[in-house]
Amino acid sequence: MEAIAFGLIGGGWRAEFFLRIAKALPERFAVKAALVRDRGKADKLQEQWGVKTYTSFGEFAAACRNGCSFAVVSVKRLANPEFIERLAEAGIPALVETPPADGVEGLHRLWERVGPAAKVQIAEQYAFQPMHAARIRLARSGRLGEVSQAQVSAAHDYHGISLIRRLLGIGFENAVIRAQTFTSPIVKSPDRSGPPLSEELTESQQIIATLDFGNKLGVLDFTGDQYFSWIRGKRILVRGERGEIVNDEVSWLPSFDRPLYDRLRRIDTGHGGNLEGFHLQGIMGCGEWLYENPHAPARLSDDEIAVAETLARMGDYVRGCPSFYSLAEGCQDHYLALEMQRAAADGVPIVTETQPWAEASPRGNG
Repeated sequence: MEAIAFGLIGGGWRAEFFLRIAKALPERFAVKAALVRDRGKADKLQEQWGVKTYTSFGEFAAACRNGCSFAVVSVKRLANPEFIERLAEAGIPALVETPPADGVEGLHRLWERVGPAAKVQIAEQYAFQPMHAARIRLARSGRLGEVSQAQVSAAHDYHGISLIRRLLGIGFENAVIRAQTFTSPIVKSPDRSGPPLSEELTESQQIIATLDFGNKLGVLDFTGDQYFSWIRGKRILVRGERGEIVNDEVSWLPSFDRPLYDRLRRIDTGHGGNLEGFHLQGIMGCGEWLYENPHAPARLSDDEIAVAETLARMGDYVRGCPSFYSLAEGCQDHYLALEMQRAAADGVPIVTETQPWAEASPRGNG
């Protein structure tokens, strides 16, 4: 199969994920053009990655129309709407990093201008991370019965809410949101730039929120330190009437009087005498492969595997396959996150309202 060719808007930390993935999987993906407005940064990106770079959107769009299936938008949220709209006007499908716009008014304005007609998908990768994908598949398998609760302490705001919606099978239903914040001391953690250079006591900002969808409950509990910290772990709880998932532990009742227990197990190659290279093969649990890595044998992190999956699915989408993470879903995730932050700031419950993108998306969460 011919490699999926795409253009890339942006040259920052997150944009480099797409460049690394294309380098690791040249038979699957190819970055044919990049748009970086700053000439110095554009030249540096071209030299480092060997990708033709442009500082003019017009030249970039022309290059995309001449050999790219779509363009990835990987810029700051305030700049997202401009590029989404310009790509839509140019007839170029867009895969957009989260969130698609800043603030509820920004989401409304973006939806009004491009709506469901534009070929836009959101690069919300968390549901495609291997362990999360395995949990989602298990939650939807019926083994746990009807799932009624998901507690997520693994990602912030719209990312965490995306996982909650997928684990619960929630689309665009409204919720009553209650939230509070808590500040506590913590020894400074690593960050995007690497490990700390000295000991420093800093503040950890935590938000705890409940999203009551009526017959289903989502709980988000997250501190920003969890992404990189050595001492702040991630936690997932999924509860159904016949069983539950607690991180990688599964318990369920195939019959009322016979409980079964299992574990979600990562299977990697390259251990001991295995000479297949070092990569994730998949996730096993409950007697089956709950997840098989479609991007093996590339040596990628879980997050890179997930981002690669958004690229692969975008390639399918532009060839006529169904939406995998629509602009409407991306707007809904961010809307709920904004209302969660408002509930925490105001100290009162917030009742969400049906938004324009929900009215245009009757099928809800895929």
